[in-house]
Order: sequence, then structure tokens, then C-alpha cells
Amino acid sequence: MHSSNQQAEKALLRKTALQKRDRLDQEFRIEAALAASAAGAHHEILENLDPGVIVGGYHPIRSEIDPRPLMAELASRGARLCLPVVIDKTKLEFRELVRGASLVDSGFGTVGPDENAAVLSPEFLLMPLSVFDTSGNRIGYGAGYYDRYIEKLIKSGIQPTLLGMAYSVQQAVAVPAEPHDCPLGHIITENGVLVAADAPSDQKEHKQ
Repeated sequence: MHSSNQQAEKALLRKTALQKRDRLDQEFRIEAALAASAAGAHHEILENLDPGVIVGGYHPIRSEIDPRPLMAELASRGARLCLPVVIDKTKLEFRELVRGASLVDSGFGTVGPDENAAVLSPEFLLMPLSVFDTSGNRIGYGAGYYDRYIEKLIKSGIQPTLLGMAYSVQQAVAVPAEPHDCPLGHIITENGVLVAADAPSDQKEHKQ
């Protein structure tokens, strides 16, 4: 499939999934976030993390599933949390999230730690998305920030474990993948943790 056709298909999948996500009622969203948190926290990929492991999360915007219950649980086990901040309108950096620290506008209507926070390189990355499939292919919001950031991490010698977070209604039969796309190893929804069919074997069997 030509790239222009892929982009059009991705745009349609994104629009359809976000419409479904936006229609979910508030009570369901709260319950779904708690269910997803419990599923992720007790899945083998996250249940035995070493103290001090760095976990990147996100502050939810619009109708995104809320990862904060899961982030709080991982922090209670000793994980160091960080949130993304857009730098120079072109790239992400992840800054350490500590209780009581100042949060500032970090792009796209979300918030993150200010410039006084430590810059960290996450080993585990909880990622928002608009669409996913069972192979771990993901559609974000079209800007490519995460793909570029993950490529940078890999070049620095860090192979992050990628975990998407979404509602189950965001699943598509198939998402077109392009060479620059970084597939997810796992997708956490209110129905449990989906191990992606194309996940690297070290992620499928990974325990810290």
C-alpha cells in the first residue's frame, strides 16, 4: 500500500476509534481505568519490577483512559515515574514526576514536570493511543513524537518495553504499519492485558 493510502486509512481508523472513545460515559471511564490498572499491575510484565525502575506515563487529555491509578500502584512498589514534555515543538523528553512538584503546560493540552525536574530515560513506557490491533500496531495522533523518542532511546542503548493503554473499543482489525512505526509489546485495557502477536520474545517472557 502506498504511503498516502496508508495515511488516509490511518486517519479514518483514528477518527472512528476516537468517536467511539468520546461516546463512553464518565462512570464507565472511571471503572475502566481502575480495571486496566489492576490488570496491568498484576500482569507478569509489571508485577515484579525492580525498585528504582523508570516508568514513563502520561497525564490523560480529552477522553484518554487514565493511567494514573496504574502509575500510582507502580510508584508504591518503588518505580520512578516520569511524564513527557514537548521540547522545541519537535521532540519529547521525560521528566521525573515527584509528589508535590510543579506541573506546567507540556503541549497538546497536557501537563508535565517543570524544567527543574530530572530528565529520565524510561525503561517501561505507558503510551496513549487512538487505535491498536492484536499485532501491537498503534496509531497515535499523527505527530510522531513517540516514534522519534523511542528511536532515540534505542540508539542510546535502551530498549524500552512498550505498553499501550486504551479502552477496548479502540481496537481495530488491522492497523497499517510503516517502517518508522514502533509496535507495542502489550496493550492494557479494561478487559485485561493483550500480549501483541508480534511482540519481541523478550517482552513476551520478560520479568524484572
